[in-house]
Amino acid sequence: MNFKGTAKRLEDLDLPRIGARIGVGEDELHAFMDTETRGTGFDDQGRPRILFEPHVFYRCLPAAKRAAAVKQGLACKSWGQIKYGKESAQYGRLEQALKIDETAALKACSWGLGQVLGENHIAAGYETVQEMVKAMMEDEEHHLEAIVNFIKHEKIDDDMRRLAQLKRPTTPDDCRPIVRVYNGAGYEKNDYHTKFAANHNKWRKIKDTPYQPELEQPAVKEPEKPVATPEPEKPAVLPPSEKKQEPDLPAPPPPDIEPVDPVKPAAPGGFFVALAKAFSRLVNRSA
Repeated sequence: MNFKGTAKRLEDLDLPRIGARIGVGEDELHAFMDTETRGTGFDDQGRPRILFEPHVFYRCLPAAKRAAAVKQGLACKSWGQIKYGKESAQYGRLEQALKIDETAALKACSWGLGQVLGENHIAAGYETVQEMVKAMMEDEEHHLEAIVNFIKHEKIDDDMRRLAQLKRPTTPDDCRPIVRVYNGAGYEKNDYHTKFAANHNKWRKIKDTPYQPELEQPAVKEPEKPVATPEPEKPAVLPPSEKKQEPDLPAPPPPDIEPVDPVKPAAPGGFFVALAKAFSRLVNRSA
């Protein structure tokens, strides 16, 4: 694995936009980033900045693999038993640890702008540490989202909002509730509370990026599915006894036929009577 992605840097509006999710502004998030990584999430090779934690590697490893990791100087039971070394040495350690156990090795590193521990990938918003690392390789926006997700998950967003509402300079004591959770019980050894306060005060003096949430592009709505037009109900079929009786229509008139004069039937025996009468007249004339 070379851990090189697009390595996209933060845009101006990313800070106020993502900070608004928990009710804080740029100053509070800048304080986090400057305290953890001096405000840059990628190294000079375009890889996410990391810090390999030997004690975290030890606890994330299956018991059967711990002896090999301890022997190579990559794992220890307690924090501080193995020195971190230079920043340039961190990926070398990670590469060695990957050969022993990939998931445990990725969980053992703090990643990106906020140095969110891979072991905390669920709190940072990712199902697996591999998904978290892949996102960290692509864009510092994802680094910032992981910070905010972790803050909310660990319930220190109220403490962050209190910082945002201060009307006086921020003190190290104001920051203790935040760094105690974010950096662990040993935060005082690295003076995290003092550094956080100093960074917060620095950014409070710098003008914020103008941001109007109401001008954000609304989410594109999916087109509504057409509502099917119900088919007209068919009339009920009545039983024969209930069917309406239609009136009989008059028979159509017969076709026009020219009238024919009727022929009178001849009277029975009429021919012979006429013949006899004619013969009688002839006889009378000759007499």
